[in-house]
Amino acid sequence: MTVSATLAANEAIAARRAAGQEVLALGFGEAGIPVHPLLSRHLGRAAAQSSYGPVAGIGTAREAAAGYWTRRGLPTEGDRVLLGPGSKPLLYALLHAAGGDVVLPKPAWVSYAAQSQLLGRDPIRVAVPEGEGGVPEAEAMDAAVREARAAGRNPRIVVVTLPDNPTGRLASEQSVKAMCEAARELDLVILADEIYRDLVFEEGSFPSPAAWAPERTVTTTSLSKNYALGGWRIGAARFPDSPLGDALRESVRGIASELWSSTPMPMQHAAAYAWSDPQELVDRVAAARHLHGSVATAVAELFAGAGCEVETPQGGFYVWPDFGPVRAVLAERWGVATSEDLARVLLDEFGVVVLPGTAFGDDPSSLTLRVAVPGIYGESDSERLAALLAPDPVAMPWIGEALTGLREKLTALVAV
Repeated sequence: MTVSATLAANEAIAARRAAGQEVLALGFGEAGIPVHPLLSRHLGRAAAQSSYGPVAGIGTAREAAAGYWTRRGLPTEGDRVLLGPGSKPLLYALLHAAGGDVVLPKPAWVSYAAQSQLLGRDPIRVAVPEGEGGVPEAEAMDAAVREARAAGRNPRIVVVTLPDNPTGRLASEQSVKAMCEAARELDLVILADEIYRDLVFEEGSFPSPAAWAPERTVTTTSLSKNYALGGWRIGAARFPDSPLGDALRESVRGIASELWSSTPMPMQHAAAYAWSDPQELVDRVAAARHLHGSVATAVAELFAGAGCEVETPQGGFYVWPDFGPVRAVLAERWGVATSEDLARVLLDEFGVVVLPGTAFGDDPSSLTLRVAVPGIYGESDSERLAALLAPDPVAMPWIGEALTGLREKLTALVAV
């Protein structure tokens, strides 16, 4: 098992900068905005809380998380919630508790497959509906699961991401409903990773699987993306109010007791405040949503201008360009045959750090990349805060300069 591709990209960025080399950091999925002072204040006030807490989390934090989901249309009681030191440990514990093989959309975030492999299971990958992301196409999933079972495998859980990392797309309500119906027919647990839920750019209804398959959907979230608190490490899982949900929660609680004992107490107090949705933080998330949407859309337009196929991002802070239409040029000029080749050329020749589509389970011959846009929000907290508060973030001089530089590099990359 090697270091996660996303974390390896972050280390590569740091190493190049330490060596004085130019780098345009578009590889690491960090939200790139400063911590809100009120969150820092709540964490500081709780710093003296050094004792172990309950395995599932303290009541105030679990009730706050329950309120967070209830206000988003998923009525939840505190006893259905379990906290962990980030959503990644919760995801791993859930895969372990569900047992059997894991069904993943193709492409999918890097850690889902890696966690499945840590459990000794090769994931079953299913293509997403055309133009969408994060959710397997229902008929294809049905066929893949039945084929796997006929071959002696035991698919038990499907993982979905709304909105999606790496594509930046939000699956349609129709696709989510169809996936839920298929999961019920196949008796699959649904693990809905909704860590980017608050960063959907357009207002409207949100297609959470828990709305259509409430008895079998476990939903996870954290503070890492909407509040840019990746290093603070706290996540929450919402378990269904059903016999299956009871069994899964108790199993995850047992796993948690052996893996992490309890979630850090200071973080639980800060999270209790954040998940209560105070107006100051609601406003901060709205500003972050505007920043991510403005810059991601501008970056997608640059890749489209370079001849790529690219869908307009709908949430999060990622762009998923496909260089397939310019494959011949890339092969002749740079010897590019795979997305790994393409990412390497962008790094070595242009100082641009991106991740190849193969890191997310895309075909080896694909020429897809995941581009994380927060790397151009600014070099300092003051620049990033100014970008966050700007009516038009793309008009900020340093963001405009970075976009111009990216355009020039892409033009040089695909020039005949």
